[in-house]
Amino acid sequence: MRVVAAMSGGVDSAVAAARMLDAGHEVVGVHLALSQSAATLRESARGCCTIEDAGDARRVADMLGIPFYVWDMAARFKRDVMEDFVAEYSAGRTPNPCLRCNEKIKFSALLDKAVALGFDAVATGHYAQVVESPGGERELHRAVDMAKDQSYVLGVLDAEQLSRAFFPLGDTAKPEIRSEARERGFYIASKPDSHDICFIADGDTRGWLTSRLGEQAGDIVDAASGEVVGAHAGSYGYTVGQRRGLGLPRSSQDGEPRYVVGVDASTNTVTIGTADLLGVNAIRGDHARWCGAPPEGVVSVGAQVRAHGEEVPAEAWASGEDVEVRLGSRLRGVAPGQSVVLYEGTRVVGSATIAQSWLER
Repeated sequence: MRVVAAMSGGVDSAVAAARMLDAGHEVVGVHLALSQSAATLRESARGCCTIEDAGDARRVADMLGIPFYVWDMAARFKRDVMEDFVAEYSAGRTPNPCLRCNEKIKFSALLDKAVALGFDAVATGHYAQVVESPGGERELHRAVDMAKDQSYVLGVLDAEQLSRAFFPLGDTAKPEIRSEARERGFYIASKPDSHDICFIADGDTRGWLTSRLGEQAGDIVDAASGEVVGAHAGSYGYTVGQRRGLGLPRSSQDGEPRYVVGVDASTNTVTIGTADLLGVNAIRGDHARWCGAPPEGVVSVGAQVRAHGEEVPAEAWASGEDVEVRLGSRLRGVAPGQSVVLYEGTRVVGSATIAQSWLER
């Protein structure tokens, strides 16, 4: 099988490429140039896709003896991931750019180009597993290493994309991957993992958004009293469940900490309240994506709303691109724009973008 190995320059994608080669596939390494102004050096463990990363990926490809190319997808990444990220926050929602990147870039733009060039599949260093069911369908499952499991951010893949996807690391714990990299002589074996949002290298999401949207003065309102208790420079800088960075002392009345419980972009208002206002047990989602056939009727599933959040028992049913989810226990800080990913055991059933959440009594 002819396979494109997406090589970010990190240890995970390097070992993934090596494993695909060991399995007997014809492998070509591809580094995605996603930044239109890639810095020469990484800033600690933040960010990715820099010139340094491309060089690291090329050196590993040379060690493996496989062809290596850099594919420029910066314009597509800017449009489908970065501009989408800004638009979502501007509308009062909280997007996950990693899901959008997997949906629009790695398993759409990259996969489409690979297939057009005659390749059969794409392999990445994600921690997840593709398992063939007794009926021959390919299913997406959680990784063995739950601390590194990335099935949540892959929940946007459909059956066709899964049929051409390989995740060679899903059956191995991360410490073993680093050990394997050292045994293979990869000098990047101890290279730090990238984290946070790759295109915001300093980790300051609010500052990054402000540089693009400008300051937009608005009110911070107390949910209980309706009174204006503070001011902000842009509602886009806040998300439901946020506690830090409100610029407010604790309430002088009860001493309880306050959290963001609502963001209204239409009025540029941020509403804060006590923790008891954050718990929800009902979710409505849209833009449903199924990793196989859509569920029929009401199904019992596990629901997860953050990349490393807890999975809670739930019931879900689908209607076209809309999904209704009833949680078996309350979840706090569920924000519009996040994704709810549904599981059946370790298998990913599918995902939807959260449009609304509430407490159903």
